[in-house]
Amino acid sequence: MQSQIKSKNARFIKDLLLISAGIVSACFGLKSFLMPNEFIDGGVTGISLIVHTLTGYNLSYLIILINIPFVILGFRQIGRGFAIKTAIAILVLAVLLTALPFQPITHEKLLIAFFGGLFLGGGIGLAMRGGCVIDGTEVLALYISRKSTLTVGNIILILNIIIFAFAAIFLSIETAMYSILTYLSASRTVDFVVNGIEQYTGVTIISESNEEIKQVIIDRMKRGVTVYKGEGGYGEQKDINILYTVVTKLEISTLLTEIRNIDPNAFVVQQQIADIKGGVVKRHALH
Repeated sequence: MQSQIKSKNARFIKDLLLISAGIVSACFGLKSFLMPNEFIDGGVTGISLIVHTLTGYNLSYLIILINIPFVILGFRQIGRGFAIKTAIAILVLAVLLTALPFQPITHEKLLIAFFGGLFLGGGIGLAMRGGCVIDGTEVLALYISRKSTLTVGNIILILNIIIFAFAAIFLSIETAMYSILTYLSASRTVDFVVNGIEQYTGVTIISESNEEIKQVIIDRMKRGVTVYKGEGGYGEQKDINILYTVVTKLEISTLLTEIRNIDPNAFVVQQQIADIKGGVVKRHALH
């Protein structure tokens, strides 16, 4: 019981630190790069920046007001804890946009687009790792995806195309084009932060030499292997052992070479892994 309490407290502190770092990073990206130069990003932040640029309304108020429907949607679709953390994170971001004395760093447009997106995307990604969002677009995309055949990625893309079209009409085509670069920088940074520095690939291997391949993965590559019991469904039906392992993208080439050296006819399926916890994946897990 005590260990569970310690684990819960440690997780709470970790989430708090991630969200806090994310809010400061996003605030820095907005105040030091995007806002002074009237650049925008995608999502709710982009909508808020467009309205701010056109009307002069305080960005802090806009971020709070425009995110309210998405926080309510997050409460209904994901849960109370997520909605509470998201609401608090957005409120803190709005306050820090007014309170923190960040100054413009540069007026070079390419640097603004890249680094503005970098810090804003890093902030969004850190907040997501802490269990909340500071931009409600993902919540809306999740809701729509459950009601339609579109994927979350497709919905976010469509929403951002609409936002950048508005930017081109009401601001300028040049601003919209630079803002697309900002969005690309931000989205790649979010992927990098959320998925981790090391991106992993799950590999399923079907081979009659499965025992030899398993030993190579364990002994040479220092990776864990799961063995599934299967049955051939094409041609001769017989019991087979199916191997499954997870390696980093840098190691996938080595693994495939080892497999082909043992069995050139092995059937290998690869799939990208967003994140992993536990298991024998990192080398320092073995001693």
